[in-house]
Amino acid sequence: MLLPGILYFLAYHYLPIWEARIAFQELRIVPPNIWVGFKHFVTLASSPVFLQVLQNTIIISTMKLIFIFPVPIIVALLLNEVRSPAYRKTVQSVIYLPHYLSWVVIGGLTIATLSPNDGAVNELLGWVGIGPIPFMTDSGSIRWVVVFSEMWRSAGWDSLLYFAAIIGINPELYEAAEIDGAGRWQKIWFVTIPGIAPTIATLFILNVGLFFSTGLDQILNLSNPVIRSQIDIVDTYVYRIGLQTGQFELATAAGLLKGLVGMTLIVTAHLASKKLTGKGVW
Repeated sequence: MLLPGILYFLAYHYLPIWEARIAFQELRIVPPNIWVGFKHFVTLASSPVFLQVLQNTIIISTMKLIFIFPVPIIVALLLNEVRSPAYRKTVQSVIYLPHYLSWVVIGGLTIATLSPNDGAVNELLGWVGIGPIPFMTDSGSIRWVVVFSEMWRSAGWDSLLYFAAIIGINPELYEAAEIDGAGRWQKIWFVTIPGIAPTIATLFILNVGLFFSTGLDQILNLSNPVIRSQIDIVDTYVYRIGLQTGQFELATAAGLLKGLVGMTLIVTAHLASKKLTGKGVW
């Protein structure tokens, strides 16, 4: 049963590590390639386009971490307070559904919903005397569109892990809290949240490690020439210069840099979490 997963990680995560050496080479049609050291990294560091891409990635990733990470926790806490099993299952089915939709579908829905001509959002804003607002071509709005579309797609599914952790909390703790006179909110604050704290810490560290993985599919499907400079990220930059222009050395250097930063962030977050809370990934 483990074999398919092992083969996947070997093929797509471990074997490509050897090819990362391209970041330090100049490719030749006829081997051998020429070793050029850190030339491509210097090129990236001096490129205004890459610096803008790096800035966009940091801004969008920070917005996602701040505004999206707490939402699945809140959703799981609210689901746990639903007393009707049938109603809870219905709500879970509805909020899990977007996770199974591709970004092609979600991108189309988002563009249609936010259309300044006949989009539902602008129709509602028109009723209160606001708009229309061209969300998909407005440089001040497009990053928020990226954040909220990701939140709609992932919040329900991501709450599953927290909800499972809540179910695993010993019911006797709730009974003891109730005997002590704790109300519903007090039980949430003093029993439920501490009970899922290890899960929160672990997932936060993993999210920090994926800080630079802002979402290639999402950006490609929400991007257009008017606002591309606002949401062009490292992933789209690697895709563009690697697959579209054939600059494989630069693309590999950018991808390797992203991986090293991600590894540094996840180790740093783990060490900080262990020091502050005593909990980490390992």
